[in-house]
Amino acid sequence: MRIANPVCAKSKQIMEVSNRISTVSPSLTLQITAKAKALKAKGLDIISFGAGEPDFDTPDIIKKKAVEAIESGFTKYTPASGIPDLKKEIVKKFKAENGLRYNESQIVISCGAKHSLYNIFQVLLNEGDEVLIPAPFWLSYPEMVKLAGGSPVILQTTQKAGFKITADEIQKSITDKTKALILNSPSNPTGTVYNKDELKKISDVLVKNSLYVISDEIYENLIYDGLTHISIASLNEKISSLSIVVNGVSKSYSMTGWRIGYLAACEQIAKAISTLQSHSTSNPTSFSQIGALWALREGREEIRKMVSAFSKRRDLIINELSSISKINPFKPSGAFYVFCDISKTGISSIDFATRLLDEANVAVIPGEPFGNPNYIRLSFAVNDKTIIEGIKRIKNWVDNL
Repeated sequence: MRIANPVCAKSKQIMEVSNRISTVSPSLTLQITAKAKALKAKGLDIISFGAGEPDFDTPDIIKKKAVEAIESGFTKYTPASGIPDLKKEIVKKFKAENGLRYNESQIVISCGAKHSLYNIFQVLLNEGDEVLIPAPFWLSYPEMVKLAGGSPVILQTTQKAGFKITADEIQKSITDKTKALILNSPSNPTGTVYNKDELKKISDVLVKNSLYVISDEIYENLIYDGLTHISIASLNEKISSLSIVVNGVSKSYSMTGWRIGYLAACEQIAKAISTLQSHSTSNPTSFSQIGALWALREGREEIRKMVSAFSKRRDLIINELSSISKINPFKPSGAFYVFCDISKTGISSIDFATRLLDEANVAVIPGEPFGNPNYIRLSFAVNDKTIIEGIKRIKNWVDNL
């Protein structure tokens, strides 16, 4: 019997992928991180500043409760939008920590905050709808918008302005096709944190123009210098009704691989997202939801320890980077990234990152996919020794360009 070769047929019709996916760029962050890991597996002494995840282990109580769930047989399907107990805990969290009041019917639990964002764009956007995205931005935002048939409209910010978009700049960018604004505070890749006054001015513009705000608050707990995270949805009822708040347990509780994110929105949007999810992934992993439940219940002390460590590392890496004359780091107020201006080197960030990995065995993320080719992103979710040695290598390499 002849077995068919599982290679794509040569027919043009079969080989062509959709126009939709053809416009989407693969994640450069994941590509560089994968290359660094592959080189390390070959025995090379690679230092990586690419990680978008805490280097701390998931707290023991979370792992313990998830294991107990598995051993008790909690391994079957759950409701598509998440288990009721976790929704109740999320409602409590929003009220206690963010001053937000939601019903359980307004909560959707998904396979990571990235999945929550993807669902939002699929449900919210019609063909040609515009979404305002301040740059630098998390690299998946524009791609998700394009996958939903929308048009990303990039609003450039500057390091001098703290990488913050203003209400006036938003107002000037609004057209009759504008549907929403993406707000990420604390920000990836810059670590920018918006204060209450800035958020109030932005919210006034959004309410005036009846625009949604997709507030990505995944780094809310990783914040420094005594600053306080403020959710734009908490400012008043009008902006609350236009807000879709996204969060999760990946960054705050070092649970990136558990894939649990969640969102809160008006009931109509939440219901639509739940319907979409029921036809795509169905429910998030059952026992991961139990882990997330206990993270929200008993994980606050672990967050404090992590924030203390990250704050010290931030100061260390900024101090080390400041010794490199051709690199200008932006000191972040949140998250665990440093966004660095490398324009004085005369090299694009992609060339910089590629050559640095090949020639100095150091992995960083280029700024192109974040919307700025003159910058690189370094994660300080690594230990002090790694920071010191890694920046030393970067300095030696830059000095010899």
